[in-house]
Amino acid sequence: MVDSFIKYLKFEKRYSAKTVLAYETDLQQFQTFLNSEFDKVPSQEANHGLVRSWIVNLVESGIDAVSVNRKIACLRSYFKFLIKQEIVAQDPMAKIKILKTKKKLPHFVQEGEMVAVLDRTDFGTDFNTLRDQLMLELLYGTGMRLSEMINLKDSSVNLSDRTLRVVGKRNKERVIPFPSSLTQLIEGYRKIRNREVEIKDDTFIVMKTGSPIYPMMVNRVVKKYLKQSNVEKKSPHVLRHTYATHLLNKGAEINAVKDLLGHSSLAATQVYTHNSMEKLKKVFDQAHPKA
Repeated sequence: MVDSFIKYLKFEKRYSAKTVLAYETDLQQFQTFLNSEFDKVPSQEANHGLVRSWIVNLVESGIDAVSVNRKIACLRSYFKFLIKQEIVAQDPMAKIKILKTKKKLPHFVQEGEMVAVLDRTDFGTDFNTLRDQLMLELLYGTGMRLSEMINLKDSSVNLSDRTLRVVGKRNKERVIPFPSSLTQLIEGYRKIRNREVEIKDDTFIVMKTGSPIYPMMVNRVVKKYLKQSNVEKKSPHVLRHTYATHLLNKGAEINAVKDLLGHSSLAATQVYTHNSMEKLKKVFDQAHPKA
C-alpha cells in the first residue's frame, strides 16, 4: 500500500520529487519502528496507540517539533488514502494533534543592504559573472523559488511584456512580472550565452557547458554575494523572503503578494506581515510621544 500511496502522490497529487521522497522516508521510518517494537505490524494496520507510540518515541529521541509534525502530516495523508481505497475503516490519526512549535520569522535582507549587493557590486562582463548577477536579480526581483528558476524555460521569458511563466509546486503555472531594470540584463545574458555556450535545449539559465544550473551552485553564488549583508542565513530562499517583505513594507496588498509567490493559501503569506508589523512598531516607538 505504501507503493500505491507514493504513486498517488506522484501522479495524481503531483507532489514535487523532494516531497514525495520525504513522505516515502517517513513511512519507511514508521514501518521500521513497527517492525522493531510491535512484531512487524504492517503500517496500514496501525491503530491510534501505535501511531502515538511512534510520535512519543520521536520526541524522546530529540527530533524537533517541526520534523515530527511533518511526519504526522505524512501519516494523515497516508491513512486518508487508505480510507479512500477502503483498505481501513477507521482513521487512527483522528485524535492525533500536532506539536506546538515556536514561530520563526523569515530571514530577509534589509533594503539598503540589498541595494548595495545589486547596484554597487562589480559583477564583471564575462558569461559566468553576468549569469550570477542575473540569478540574484531574478530571485530578488520576482520572488521565484530556486526550483522554478532552475527549470525556467527561455521561451517563458517575455521581454515585451516583462513577464516570466514559471511552473511551481504541483505543476501549477503562474505569470510573474519582473522589473524593467532586468530587461537589459536578460538581453545581455542571452547575447553572450548564445555566442559562447552550446545550447542543448530551451533551458534559460545554464552553465558554461550548456548544462542546467543546479541547487548547490546557486547556493554558493548567493552566499558569495550576500556575505556583505547582515542577514543570518544566506540562501536563495532568503531572497524570496526579502522580495515578499519589501513588497509588503512598500504597501503591496497581501492577496497580490500571495499570487506573486504562488502560495495556495493566504496563511503561508501572512508570515511576512510579522516583519512589516515589527517595522511599524519601531516607527511608533520612535515617533509617538507616549511610546
